[in-house]
Amino acid sequence: MYKINRIKITGFRRLDVVDLTVKPFMTLIGPNGAGKTSFLDALTVLSASASGNLCNILSQFGGIANLQTRGRNQGISFLADMEVPGCEPLEYSLNLTPQGTAYSISREILSQRLRFGHEEPFKHIDSSNEYIRYYKIEGGGLVQPTWEHNPLETSLSQVPKMFRQPEELRHILAATTQYHALDVGFNAPVKLPQQMKPAALPGANGEDLVSYLYYLRESNRDRFETITDSLQAAFPGFEELNFPPVAAGMLAMTWKDRNFSKPLYMNELSEGTLRFLWLVSLLQSPNLSTITMIDEPEVSMHPELLSLLADLMRETSMRTQLIIASHSDRLVRFLRPEEVVVMDIDDDGCATAAWADTLDLEKWLDEYSLDEVWRMGQMKKHAEMGRRRRSVFPSCCPA
Repeated sequence: MYKINRIKITGFRRLDVVDLTVKPFMTLIGPNGAGKTSFLDALTVLSASASGNLCNILSQFGGIANLQTRGRNQGISFLADMEVPGCEPLEYSLNLTPQGTAYSISREILSQRLRFGHEEPFKHIDSSNEYIRYYKIEGGGLVQPTWEHNPLETSLSQVPKMFRQPEELRHILAATTQYHALDVGFNAPVKLPQQMKPAALPGANGEDLVSYLYYLRESNRDRFETITDSLQAAFPGFEELNFPPVAAGMLAMTWKDRNFSKPLYMNELSEGTLRFLWLVSLLQSPNLSTITMIDEPEVSMHPELLSLLADLMRETSMRTQLIIASHSDRLVRFLRPEEVVVMDIDDDGCATAAWADTLDLEKWLDEYSLDEVWRMGQMKKHAEMGRRRRSVFPSCCPA
């Protein structure tokens, strides 16, 4: 299985330099403003760069000037490496530099180290500003594009299909998906009837939840029943979901509760119930991208639901690399140190990040739960000690 095993982000908002190993399930925790959402947004920008949508996403964020770390004008850079079974990792680096009110792609390299004594890595892409080179399979060697190359989009998104491994990397990055807290307002899509159509996912705003679950019930009954089993575990009164037609080609969805004689429609459910239903449906989808990011999944959730949610996310991480951002100590209670990344702010106002299982917390965890250790400030204290050790002994403790 191809998967991303490292992400380095430089110069993005508070993320002056953040370099993290990527595990199948990682939950970013920390106070507000510590860079959790920025980490997800940075991956969204990297994803857009692989799909040919870099210019649009930077515009949506207000331009590169709004994304740079304050007081640092050297631009934004990304580095990702992908684990390749039986081979050396594939490494992709991308540097974006301000250019007036716009930006330039000042450096882009896609390379892979070779075995058997080769010192120089093999390069699939080697680009710098207008100097564009990619490896052409037919004939071999680095060549210039023979088509009109858009300088505001990456070479990774524009070059022809390359070897299998670079194509896997392009696919993984381009398909990365970010989800925010579900909109449950008065006229939210999740509360309204929806068109009857095949749907692979419930939608970022629940706009396809009804059609997705109806289609799943008809095409993958086992997966649908896994979702309803989770709902029954979370809500003892829940019995079943039904899909009454309300107009030509339109379906509603109802929630049957044994405590009521009539079923409840989506607009009658509580915010927490709606969000849990949407999350369970999303996490159980067989069509998740290789990397799935969810910002604050615990919003509106009763504490008793968070244990079940943690188990669901853990199971989902066997099918997608799942990255969660949360500041809920209630959720942390049900996580393991190897699933938690502790984020904080250093003395310079920049974000720091460290895996909780590297912070020497064993003695504390003998007596306290993980969320209690966090609330007592021990994670922050041990992370600061680690940073000081690395600054004193940089050669022994590389960043």
